[in-house]
Amino acid sequence: MEFSVVICAYADDRWEQLRSAIASVRHQAHAPAEILAVIDHNTSLADRLQAHEPDVTVLENPSHRGLSGARNTGAARARGQVIAFMDDDAVAAPDWLAWLDDGYRDDSVLGVGGTVEPWWQTERPRWFPAEFEWVVGCSFHGMPVATADVQRLIGCNMSFRRDMLATIGAFRSEIGRVGTRPIAGEETELCIRAKQCWPDRTFVYEPRAVVRHRVPRERTTWAYFRSRCYAEGLSKALVSRMVGAQDGLNSERSYVSRTLPAGIASGLASGVLGSDRSGFARAGAIVAGLAFTTAGYCFASLSRAHSLHAHAAETTPPAAVPAEPGATASYPDLSGLQRREPGGSEA
Repeated sequence: MEFSVVICAYADDRWEQLRSAIASVRHQAHAPAEILAVIDHNTSLADRLQAHEPDVTVLENPSHRGLSGARNTGAARARGQVIAFMDDDAVAAPDWLAWLDDGYRDDSVLGVGGTVEPWWQTERPRWFPAEFEWVVGCSFHGMPVATADVQRLIGCNMSFRRDMLATIGAFRSEIGRVGTRPIAGEETELCIRAKQCWPDRTFVYEPRAVVRHRVPRERTTWAYFRSRCYAEGLSKALVSRMVGAQDGLNSERSYVSRTLPAGIASGLASGVLGSDRSGFARAGAIVAGLAFTTAGYCFASLSRAHSLHAHAAETTPPAAVPAEPGATASYPDLSGLQRREPGGSEA
């Protein structure tokens, strides 16, 4: 398959990380057709990157500020049969695209994602449970250890057939990160929307397709853990409101009923047997993390006045990615502001 790789960035202080991410994609065993770097509302960063990386297609996001708008901008300009997404603070293993490509041998596969390994920039906190590595944007304990069908993919390491996006539309701008705001769920909503359209088709998780995701010191604190769990609850409520609670919480039921109890039991056993006293802390963090996430979900579900949910249930998905490379996609402005087309012209 012909891959277009989209990397989104916004922060000047991630300059070296962004260039490392691009270099890791450039040196893939399965060479990409193109690398697109989408800069989110930071013209000076876009100019700087274009000057240093002339072989990369550098785009400025003219749509909604945030990760969803930036991803949509990249997808609209991509020409590959498959559009792959990776974060600017990650690096891909040399065989990353080769393993993603392997998953598309089956025509029923809509998208393929892979492992996101945490790359701790400081020592990993001993209290941090592996079951909650999604807090730092990584694969977590409880996910498949071999190639398997899954309900959704992880944003830092995911790819989709272009024709899927051309049919159902791209990422919704009401959800997804804007700067450092820890509200996520746009890739979850997209995958669920696709499955609702094609119930007999699937997404594949390929653990051998690996990217390493940097985890800076500020994301290893208890305060970040607590706030990220709470934000995840808000995100789950918003996604459930968009796609229905049955589909929106399908994966979470097994996670809460099986993965987390097993993690608590494992932590307590380690502490009691004396092999690892920090097991008590990990067990406690699992309980607390679930409580924070549940609190966020309940608050967002009960509070119609919350700014994140004021009009989300009544909005429509964004316009589809153009079916033909070079065509122009539109980006409906769901915040009530005037909509703009790529290139800045008003619509």
